[in-house]
Amino acid sequence: MRFLLMILVAVTLTACTTNPYTGEREASKKAIGAGIGAAVGAVLGALTGDDADERRKRALIGAGVGALAGTAVGAYMDAQETKLRQQLQGTGVSVVRLGDDIVLNMPGNVTFPVNQSDVRADFFAVLDSVSLVVNEYDKTLIDIAGHTDSTGDGSYNLSLSQRRANSVGAYLQSRGITSQRILTQGFGENNPVADNSTPQGRRENRRVELVLKPIVQG
Repeated sequence: MRFLLMILVAVTLTACTTNPYTGEREASKKAIGAGIGAAVGAVLGALTGDDADERRKRALIGAGVGALAGTAVGAYMDAQETKLRQQLQGTGVSVVRLGDDIVLNMPGNVTFPVNQSDVRADFFAVLDSVSLVVNEYDKTLIDIAGHTDSTGDGSYNLSLSQRRANSVGAYLQSRGITSQRILTQGFGENNPVADNSTPQGRRENRRVELVLKPIVQG
């Protein structure tokens, strides 16, 4: 309930106009009505979902984002994949299609300085390219997963991977992507994709993955 009240206050503050005679800010009844409807729909959607994906999907649908159905799902993700491949060509980020999902693999050596969680400044342009596409294709959920190699302390690796996932999520939000679409999670060293006993394998395991999933009806 407190979260709902915070959203309603935010909507009230943003749904204002300036009275041309007094110069004071006044709430627009029409804007408040539309804004509260979207806010309540989003909150109720978030509370009634069965899991993280379902909660986000219901929140977004409650806020007015439509869902995909039937053959539209594949065509929608095909178009999104094509644009991502165009935008990310030559950046070091791989684009992999898994069914209706798209996985963007961002190697740690090009995304973050060693043992740090702040995104490298020279990687901002890459994330800007991702943001450009996923802002256009707003019927997509974004899972951000941080991973490390197995060197060092396991608890530290878990914390580092979570911070890195959070950093990417925060940057995407700064580029206009709503937080309702984003889920961040750190997995530490638990999901390797290569052999941690080799330098090459460890490089491959140090990564952040973005999994783009369509919002589907049903």
